[in-house]
Amino acid sequence: MARTPAPGTRDRILTTASRLFYSRGVRAVGMNQVITEAGTGKNLLYSHFPTKNDLVAAYLERARDIRDAQTRRARDAAADDPRAQLLAVVEEIAERTARPDFRGCAFRNYLAEFPDDADLGHDDAPTPAGVAHHVLADSHRVLAELVAALGVADPDRLTEELWLLVDGLYLQAAYRDRVDARVGSDTAIDLARRLVDERVAS
Repeated sequence: MARTPAPGTRDRILTTASRLFYSRGVRAVGMNQVITEAGTGKNLLYSHFPTKNDLVAAYLERARDIRDAQTRRARDAAADDPRAQLLAVVEEIAERTARPDFRGCAFRNYLAEFPDDADLGHDDAPTPAGVAHHVLADSHRVLAELVAALGVADPDRLTEELWLLVDGLYLQAAYRDRVDARVGSDTAIDLARRLVDERVAS
């Protein structure tokens, strides 16, 4: 008789894999390592995640849920003011990227590891590349919608300027120490505020 999985087994496997993938990189972590550190059998892991790609996609989906919640909290704290919401989103990213445990954007990290992965999958069968591209596109869309609500001239230009700031915040986490990262984050917040206010005033 097949053993009934203990409650929470899937979550324990995914939590372990997420920690390993984020801290060491997807390519460096094998399924056997996940099995060992999660304390589960091979058959049990593969019953939940038939392939490594399935496990990686689930890891990125979990990271997306966390990211979405962080963005919602930042926007909710800024009430219904699009300027305040826009700056709050940038500030939330700046604060997160300056934390000691931050090791880069999970989605950008994946795409940097696997630049040739073009399998975008579909809603019923998400793939790692599909999740990563969708999240980044959605993040860009949020910025664009908030900029559009400001009614500024050339909103596309302001959106791209802010998106470059966001990319820079994630990039600096890969090589700057925490003190430098804090300075960089504060600078990015000030620059975002200046860019927005100059466009609103013009």
